[in-house]
Amino acid sequence: MMQSQPRSTLAPLGRSLNLRETVVEKLRTAIITGELKEGTVVSAPALGAQLGVSATPVREAMMDLAREGLVETMKNKGFRVTTVTDQELMNLTEVRLLIEPPTVARVAGHVPAAAIAELRTIADRNVLAAEQEDLQTYLVTDRDLHALILEHAGNPFLEELATSLRRRTRMYGLLTLADAGVLSESAREHHELIDHIESGDGAAAEAVARRHIGHSIDIWKTGQTNG
Repeated sequence: MMQSQPRSTLAPLGRSLNLRETVVEKLRTAIITGELKEGTVVSAPALGAQLGVSATPVREAMMDLAREGLVETMKNKGFRVTTVTDQELMNLTEVRLLIEPPTVARVAGHVPAAAIAELRTIADRNVLAAEQEDLQTYLVTDRDLHALILEHAGNPFLEELATSLRRRTRMYGLLTLADAGVLSESAREHHELIDHIESGDGAAAEAVARRHIGHSIDIWKTGQTNG
């Protein structure tokens, strides 16, 4: 059986009212999924040509990604994709586990109906993106869904930190999971999480959140999810 050719997230962009943010999301996805490999040195003009835009929004986007720790500037050379070791990933995950699951448990039963409906809409988009192998939309909706849940804890610093940690996590097995149809199964886990939040079952919501975060390690190491 012939395998499909790898799909590039760095295809030419359509024009957007917020071109800089569109470029940021494109490049962030390419880094998180490993299309732009660790240690790779890239230049704004070269990436701009690949994306079909000028170097300026690419350079601005790369500065945003540098502040997130995804790339580092190299004098007179451009930018280099930072390297994340297994230990660093474990450290990131440890902090996420300390923050996110207990917070999810705390907000369970306290999220308004309108917000629950919004969460379900985002979760549906996340599943669709997984089914269509649209990794950029998958990552954006995944991030937005968890940020919206954490927003109801009423602590913007917590939400900002958790979102930052999520952005820095590398998941090089996403494309493998999408090809195998497994990514959509992981995406559907969001609906289980929302069900527990809506019903007020904090313990169950926390357990799902812990399992969900654990998938990040599985994806990084094996390109698979366990459970």
